[in-house]
Order: sequence, then C-alpha cells, then structure tokens
Amino acid sequence: MNFHEPTITYVARRTAEGKSKRDIICYLKRYIIREVYHLLKPTQAAGVISG
Repeated sequence: MNFHEPTITYVARRTAEGKSKRDIICYLKRYIIREVYHLLKPTQAAGVISG
C-alpha cells in the first residue's frame, strides 16, 4: 500500500468513497487470492484424474 503505484491509486479512490482502511485491505486480499487461484487452478486441457 506504500510502494505499488496502482495500489496507492486504488487506496486513494476507495478512501475517497468513504471506505475504511480495514475494508480496503479486505478488498485487496480478495483480489490477490483471486489472482493466485487462477494461477494455481489446473487448466481444462490438463484434465482431472479421479481415483
């Protein structure tokens, strides 16, 4: 929240909307989890092996 320019812009925008710092951190965590999930999720082409 201090060094990443897009995040600084996001925090400023959400603060102007009246969101609390706690809410903003929650939103950022959700965004990060969504990004990581898509990186870790197996692709459809790889298929899923069922046992």
